[in-house]
Amino acid sequence: MRSRAPRTPITHRKAGKTPITHRKAGKSPITHRGARRTSIARREARTAYLFLAPALVFFAVFFYTPIADILNTSTLTGPHADRFDGLGNYADAFHDPDARNSFKVTLIFAAATTIGAIVLGLALALLANRPLRGRTLFRLALLVPYLTSIAVIGLLWQNILDPQTGILNRVLTELGLPTQQWLITHPLATIVAVTLWMITGYTMMLFLAGLQGIPQEYYEAATVDGAGAWRRFRCITLPLLAPTTLFVSVMAVISGLQAFGQAYIITGGGPAKQTDLYVYHVYETAFRDRDFGYSSALSVLLMLVIVAFTLVQLRAGRRGEVQY
Repeated sequence: MRSRAPRTPITHRKAGKTPITHRKAGKSPITHRGARRTSIARREARTAYLFLAPALVFFAVFFYTPIADILNTSTLTGPHADRFDGLGNYADAFHDPDARNSFKVTLIFAAATTIGAIVLGLALALLANRPLRGRTLFRLALLVPYLTSIAVIGLLWQNILDPQTGILNRVLTELGLPTQQWLITHPLATIVAVTLWMITGYTMMLFLAGLQGIPQEYYEAATVDGAGAWRRFRCITLPLLAPTTLFVSVMAVISGLQAFGQAYIITGGGPAKQTDLYVYHVYETAFRDRDFGYSSALSVLLMLVIVAFTLVQLRAGRRGEVQY
């Protein structure tokens, strides 16, 4: 048997260039093009952070810093919030009957305004989406209350609902119907109705934008297949409006849980704390009772409740998404 001489590798070299002989396993050499792309990406990232810097500073100063301060104050007690109390304020919140009552009232208020805003907003959007004469004026008239300050709306409805001089009781008298003590017999239902009057125009515009984003081909195909108006609404409109409905419900729940002006201006939390909304209760605790530590703990609990409700709604909304 002949022994073979060891082979030497055949290399092809161009003049003036030496081959790269030392290379780590599993890694390719960095080319000039890759280095240039990396440099461009870093430059773009620095530019993006430069443009984001004002917003980040704004959030740090006016959002995150107050949250940190409230978290710190919630662990303090005393008239000047100068004594450390740990989680004592949070424990007091769970045993405070006034706090529990205000939370229950706020949940009822938020649920009623959310459901009402979705139902009324969608109904008005379906009406405003039809080719009717004067629909632009109709949309504007419904949107004006949302653009009006809550202070103006509160004072306006306080005068309208006045049992002696209010225009609403005057109309009932002219119609031969008994007058009502609106803010005494049905206070919570009254501020729910006022809130719906204020926000329904906004939800209508959101649903209207969603309706106009649905391709008409779906309705034409369904009509050809013999689907009636109700079936087209149930099988096409509602599923494709799911993202809009999710957004409206999230915003309505957050707005309902944070409502303040209705109780402060129209009812003052009464009668007998029937309209003692949670934020109004926090305000009374802080500025009437001068208990800033306890009011800060109540605010933190509200923040946690809002975050929890939002996460639950977003998760449920993702499960209900439909694509055609």
